[in-house]
Amino acid sequence: MVGANPKFQTSDHVGQVTSPGATRHAWTLVAQHGAGSYRWRWIALLSALVPLSLVLVQSGKAPNAEMLAANSQTSGDTFDNRFPTPQFNDRFSGASEPLVPRQSSDAPRKRMAQADPAPYRVASLAPTVPYQRPAREEQTTLVGLKSSAFPYLGNNPRTDEPFLNVTNGDRRGHRGLGGKVFWQDETYNDNRVLMHVPENFDVRKPGVIVVFFHGNGATLERDVRDRQLVPQQISDAGVNAVLLAPQLAVDAADSSAGKFWQRGGLKRFVTESSEHLARLYGDPGTARAFANMPVVIVGYSGGFVPAAWSLEVGGLGNRVRGVFLLDAVYGELDKFASWIVNNRSGFFVSAYTRYTKRHDNELMQMLKEKGIAIAEDMDGPLRPGSVVFVETPEGVTHRDYVTHAWTENPVKEVLVKMAATPALTRMAAGTASPASR
Repeated sequence: MVGANPKFQTSDHVGQVTSPGATRHAWTLVAQHGAGSYRWRWIALLSALVPLSLVLVQSGKAPNAEMLAANSQTSGDTFDNRFPTPQFNDRFSGASEPLVPRQSSDAPRKRMAQADPAPYRVASLAPTVPYQRPAREEQTTLVGLKSSAFPYLGNNPRTDEPFLNVTNGDRRGHRGLGGKVFWQDETYNDNRVLMHVPENFDVRKPGVIVVFFHGNGATLERDVRDRQLVPQQISDAGVNAVLLAPQLAVDAADSSAGKFWQRGGLKRFVTESSEHLARLYGDPGTARAFANMPVVIVGYSGGFVPAAWSLEVGGLGNRVRGVFLLDAVYGELDKFASWIVNNRSGFFVSAYTRYTKRHDNELMQMLKEKGIAIAEDMDGPLRPGSVVFVETPEGVTHRDYVTHAWTENPVKEVLVKMAATPALTRMAAGTASPASR
């Protein structure tokens, strides 16, 4: 139909028209050359398809069915049809699908730029620093012990009679050598022990327990701690030592030993003290170490009685590594001599004034007759078996002897010399000597 309007012409042979411009161009050619020519129809169709093919090749891919559907304009083409609401399965993977986290291409760069700290500790090749015990302060306290010197209800070994030999109604007391009566509730009823652990003490290293027996007319707080400075001297010595100082007769002119008269008294005292020392040290698990630690006995003035009996019947044997008497040889010479002769693994030092000079000379003579070598000054080192007697000059008073003897702070001086000999502080491994059984 040559004269018809091509706008309303259709053709059964044309399967698909993709461009309105290309269609008008094709029908113009057909109108010009004759609508009945089959060949010209194909030419017109090809001329419309070739430019379209070139456009698709340049774009890199042909549109798929979904793209065509999204761009088609039909009567049912609404917003909800073109952009359906996402369902749960579209946003989250199902149980059968692996959950793979998505990472953007610039994620590594952001992490490096932010340099966030890792939530875990990275192993280091640097040398490991050995464990160091946290620093702590020195500890000094008073602890009541059943095994302390008093109260004491046993016999006086000198007379084999009850120690409390005086009664007045409900009160019981002890009549001393001078005839004076000391009542139990005033003088023999304090079972406290002054304990001291220096801040630098280390239970893992060789060390000693210093057992200090004070003199007459003393209390632990006023005299042993504050006036004689025994805890401070131990700390100032810098040695690995702790202190046990039991209260004897309270502020009285009496040298009674109480429970230290009993066989095994010193051993029971140290054993019970070990648990308290361990707690004071800060580690209750170290009680056994304290219970087996070597011991040094220091006796001042009237403290010679509990010191001598602790050597004789105390039960520690060669765990007693040293004896230091401060103007204290007033008697019990046989007990001191016996310990020195039978315990050559420990040291013995007696410093004296004119008040005890006669007894010290007598003890020296007893030892010389036994073949024991004696030194009369503190210039040399203290070794196992050392026996030293030091006479102090005139002007040195008995009352101040614990802090002013042949030197300032003599307790500190002896401990420093003792620590220079490791054998004196090494744990004892042998059995009890005959003198201490």
